[in-house]
Amino acid sequence: MTIDYRLQDLKRTVAFAIEEDVRDGDITAALIPAANTAQARIITREQAVICGTEWVDEVFRQIDPEVKITWQVQDGDQVHPDQVLFELEGNARSLLTGERCALNFLQTLSGTATVCRHYADKVKGTGVKLLDTRKTLPGLRTAQKYAVTCGGCHNHRVGLYDAFLIKENHIAACGGIIQAVKTAQKNAPGKPVEIEVETFQELHEALEAGADVIMLDDFSVTDMVRAVAITADQAKLEASGGVTDSTLRTIAGTGVDYISIGGLTKHCRAVDLSMRFEQ
Repeated sequence: MTIDYRLQDLKRTVAFAIEEDVRDGDITAALIPAANTAQARIITREQAVICGTEWVDEVFRQIDPEVKITWQVQDGDQVHPDQVLFELEGNARSLLTGERCALNFLQTLSGTATVCRHYADKVKGTGVKLLDTRKTLPGLRTAQKYAVTCGGCHNHRVGLYDAFLIKENHIAACGGIIQAVKTAQKNAPGKPVEIEVETFQELHEALEAGADVIMLDDFSVTDMVRAVAITADQAKLEASGGVTDSTLRTIAGTGVDYISIGGLTKHCRAVDLSMRFEQ
């Protein structure tokens, strides 16, 4: 991403998360005397790549700016089970009210970053870039795309507005590949134009039309190698479909520039975190 969209979305995303959880008050935290203070440690119960520190900070900034947060890690760090991630100090009610909202962001974004690090490690040294997709959790698009970069992978377009991705149904509705690409270039000069192809005939048409990036949809490894030779650096090539742990390194070796993987964001599992009050 050329613009740090997460900073534009951060405050409103956190505000919505607090609103859906707290509404008109945390009735359980209200059982604690209002003047009580507390200290707490947040640990991870498993190995992970951390992401989401800014979201945690913003949660407590909105709930109670007097809460003190001391981080022991930063985004992108690899952590191990039982490691302390950060410490909290402040009003006991505030710590408990913000706990779940803050940890939801941290565990979800860390889960995304952890998955991405797993995939990035598998293609280390090949030169290929692993791209995310728009298959993100609703409302967390820019947050997850940031987490992708913390895990060592790369961002595709942010949404439907910042780059063209012309797929099968767009091509059919536009009347063909060349017509679709030329119209895109005319309508939004300077916006990247990517088009999906399923055959070598479509690949030749996409090259003739001047597409910036060509997505090879479900091409075999042998056909990817042939497509790289045909393209000869006239456009960037992206492999998509059928990407698994066992095929990733082989696909990276075909010479394509990018491999897109929906699972970077849609298959993430939240990291197991825990907050413990100190006696």
